[in-house]
Amino acid sequence: MAKIKVNDNEITVISINEKDYISLTDMANSKEGDGRAADIIKNWIRNRYAIEFLSVWEQINNPFFKVVESDHFKMQAGLTNFVLSASEWIEKTSAVGIIVKKGKYGGTYAHKDIAFEFGSAISVPFKLYLITEFQRLKEEEQKQIGWSAKRELAKINYRIHTDAIKHNLIPQELTLQQTALVYANEADVLNVALFGITAKEWREQNPDLKGNMRDYATINELICLSNMENLNAVLIDENIPQSERLIKLNRIAIQQMSILENVEGREFLK
Repeated sequence: MAKIKVNDNEITVISINEKDYISLTDMANSKEGDGRAADIIKNWIRNRYAIEFLSVWEQINNPFFKVVESDHFKMQAGLTNFVLSASEWIEKTSAVGIIVKKGKYGGTYAHKDIAFEFGSAISVPFKLYLITEFQRLKEEEQKQIGWSAKRELAKINYRIHTDAIKHNLIPQELTLQQTALVYANEADVLNVALFGITAKEWREQNPDLKGNMRDYATINELICLSNMENLNAVLIDENIPQSERLIKLNRIAIQQMSILENVEGREFLK
């Protein structure tokens, strides 16, 4: 749950199934004050244009939307005795773009696309300020995620570059027969150095699995693989033969995986 401020009014934003929903109740209260929000939402949702907008949104985003029921509401829109609430709209059409919550932070919420449209019922300036503040919120969230990810990767790389090589070697050192082979596919150079087999060999050993071996790798293996890709690029620039690079990369994989597997306080790797 988050709050954005629009014209000195706090508007609640919640996440539902990883989608952002904005409080229509808070938005309506910013126009008329407490007590009138439900009426403002009802007056908007009974409008023919609003019903058409909601119907199209649901058809695009909701495979279980009941189009026939929405058409019934559209036929009644405009009649003086026609009344439609958010709860009735949800119940009759199986809509997901609008939800009604009870309890703490209760009220009527709508997917951001619908909330922005509802903003026009408040005022055009309010709608524009709402969009601006929502975008600002999303930018701040992305910055925070990026900072956290960089911080954790920095911890990992620091341990890789400063820890001594441990005795519990993972993966196994390549045999003379393996290192004698030349792997034309550069991706297989990394596969053999880290996993000990080529992509083709993995598929032959796992005929029932979909994807490739990297899809089933652990987080530590993927971290090591990312580092090895960068190192391999450097070795290629130095014109080091592929067979020699394979040996070097295998030794690096053993060192880094040993460090990662033995790091204390590994919660940040999960």
